[in-house]
Amino acid sequence: MKKPTTYLLTLIAWLSVVSAWAQMTITGTVNDADGGTLPGAAIVIEGTYKGTFTDANGAFQLTNVRPGAASLRISLLGYDPQTQTLDLNQNATITVTLQKAAIAVDEVVVSATRANQKSAIAYTDVTRRDLNKLNLGQDIPQLLNFTPSIVTTSDAGAGVGYTGIRIRGSDATRVNVTLNGIPYNDAESQGTFFVNMPDFASSVSTVQIQRGVGTSTNGAGAFGASVNIQTNKLEEKPYAEANLSAGSFGTRKVNVLVGTGLLNNHFVLDARLSKIYSDGYVDRAFSDLRSFYVSGGYYTKKSFFRLNVFSGQEQTYQSWGGVPENLLKTNRTYNVYTYDNETDNYQQDNYQLITSHELSRNWRLNVSAFYTKGRGYYEQYRPNDRLSRYGLPNVVIGDSTISRTDIIRRRWLDNNFYGSVFSLDYTSFGKLTANIGGGWNQYEGEHYGEIIWARIAGNTNIRDRYYNDKATKRDANFYAKAFYQFTPKLNAFVDAQIRRIDYSFLGFNSQLQNVQQDVQLTFFNPKAGITYTINDRSTAYASVGVGQREPNRDDYTQSSPDSRPKSEKLVDYEAGYKVQTEKMAVTVNAYYMNYRNQLVLSGQLNDVGAANRVNVPTSYRAGLELELGIRLAKQLRWNANATFSQNKVKNFTEYLDNGDNPQETRQYSQTDISFSPNVIAGSQLLLTPIKGLELGLLSKYVGKQYLDNTSNEDRKLNSYFTNDIRLIYSVKPKFAQEIAFTLLLNNVLNELYESNGYTYAYVLDGQVRADNGYYPQAGRNFLAGIRIRF
Repeated sequence: MKKPTTYLLTLIAWLSVVSAWAQMTITGTVNDADGGTLPGAAIVIEGTYKGTFTDANGAFQLTNVRPGAASLRISLLGYDPQTQTLDLNQNATITVTLQKAAIAVDEVVVSATRANQKSAIAYTDVTRRDLNKLNLGQDIPQLLNFTPSIVTTSDAGAGVGYTGIRIRGSDATRVNVTLNGIPYNDAESQGTFFVNMPDFASSVSTVQIQRGVGTSTNGAGAFGASVNIQTNKLEEKPYAEANLSAGSFGTRKVNVLVGTGLLNNHFVLDARLSKIYSDGYVDRAFSDLRSFYVSGGYYTKKSFFRLNVFSGQEQTYQSWGGVPENLLKTNRTYNVYTYDNETDNYQQDNYQLITSHELSRNWRLNVSAFYTKGRGYYEQYRPNDRLSRYGLPNVVIGDSTISRTDIIRRRWLDNNFYGSVFSLDYTSFGKLTANIGGGWNQYEGEHYGEIIWARIAGNTNIRDRYYNDKATKRDANFYAKAFYQFTPKLNAFVDAQIRRIDYSFLGFNSQLQNVQQDVQLTFFNPKAGITYTINDRSTAYASVGVGQREPNRDDYTQSSPDSRPKSEKLVDYEAGYKVQTEKMAVTVNAYYMNYRNQLVLSGQLNDVGAANRVNVPTSYRAGLELELGIRLAKQLRWNANATFSQNKVKNFTEYLDNGDNPQETRQYSQTDISFSPNVIAGSQLLLTPIKGLELGLLSKYVGKQYLDNTSNEDRKLNSYFTNDIRLIYSVKPKFAQEIAFTLLLNNVLNELYESNGYTYAYVLDGQVRADNGYYPQAGRNFLAGIRIRF
């Protein structure tokens, strides 16, 4: 890590002197129509990276501005943005008055859980325009692939269907996801299944990714990151849009979006209907996805009400099994499943009632209620399975006793998830900004299995439900946040959250009986940080935050109270430095994530005989995240990011099966945490040779990843480097707002790589062996699309 750090320090030093030709200074204040000052307003010189924010007195300063025409955009949440054009041949002083927005804006409902320039944490904002450039049918994780510290994967290999995301090495069960501030993670597994909301990106306004513990939010504990998604913002003018795309592996997408605009100055209605299909890169791994989104709102100057109803229906052929290592070179698209209906079938319906009310100039109240209904199953063909596993007696035919037969089963999940979230936001329009908020939700899940066919069943009726597990989980949290501007340069924040969990489930007791059990947990998660504005070009920050999370469903149901794992705890230290000039923006963020009792798979069998996860006392992630945006020429931009990290388990014990003998153990020290590459890098080189045309070279590098926590070179994913080419051409004819053509050539160098995998290590004939499985990703392929907006 020394070389990247040396290069970075050299770059920062160069930045401090490079702008000698830019001598102009712009100073000013930003007020509202009543004459009060507006702290926190953003001032940006359009077409550059240069910008700043007003201080507690509403004042700002921009130094080293290039002489000539400069277009300033001034904006603040809740106010109409304003643009001022200056012809700079000397220093300028301006006063800007922003008008309160004529109607309330949707963004206020997520402001309490989103980071801002004073939050002292690492975060990235992704706009709808960014999403549209890649949104040709692939899932949300794939659309976020080029943001810092992210690794994505796809079971079917083509980015459609079951996809996954890891941020700083943490998988989806450790990444908090909210939709309009409402929790979305599955309450029991704590994962996020984007396959259940196909084409949702087409209804998204912005996405904010907070890396690390982040700010306090609703829902699952954030151990690697938070992903805060906001859906459609108010469109004041009517619109209609259609998107058509198609590409390799039979991938195709069609959607239609319409909106009424603001009717009678109060009402609005938005709707979307989508269909996506892909055969998948892996054999038979098709995805058949449907979804809709409808949102109606009522707006006034100080309040609004929005009802969002959206649903996703998916059928995917299972490709969960991966490809055995010995077939990777000869049959990369191998799928172990061959039964025609080996499919996953699920529908999820979401209802959100979102309200926001301005109580006074200083206070705003946001309250939302939600309900999510999910129901579905996956079907499996089980050759030569034991009848006793399903509570069925052996079949006696003459002198023969049959204990095994071919079976087709369905495993169902039927769940209800409902609750409410709120935030009360205070702005003094001076030195203090504060929020109090929280939420309550309840999950009711029913897990059951059915046998729909058996080759030999005798005279016994096949059981309707060979298991039926019911679970209830309640989650309540309350948080308080405050930002205080001590001096024009120094801002500090404090953030504290209390989270309470009550979980009832069917699990094993100390007598190894399967009975209903209960767990109650209470977490206190404090955070604090400071931000120091060095000048209008550079800012430094530092923070520390605590995150805690409970074990997931399998950890509880596959163990007894005597072998249950403990909850996990993370203390996250972050420090960063930002530099912005007209031609360049650089961010450096260092982090140290210190874990206590992190849960990992070790192969150890608990007292129930299951290979449950176990706590490792001490582990950590330490890294340096770099982000760069630079205008190399008037028509050439380069956006790049890189993460250099060390991710270690200090002491690890591996348990290995050895036939009928007791498990053998191996001791390790300072090994790598599984699926945690030491290097992740992304690059977007963008050329706009003529108006309306953008050419992009998109590159991604991911270092090697180990499949378990032993750092064994025989159990790993090799590093990979992919390159995509993107062409976007847009025109604005008289009969439409815009027509955009997109061509995406993926993996143009045909890199053969695997982005996910698994391993099972054991002892055979005195030697340690491992069976590895991998999830290959598609080689050279393409997607092409057209978007027409009226």
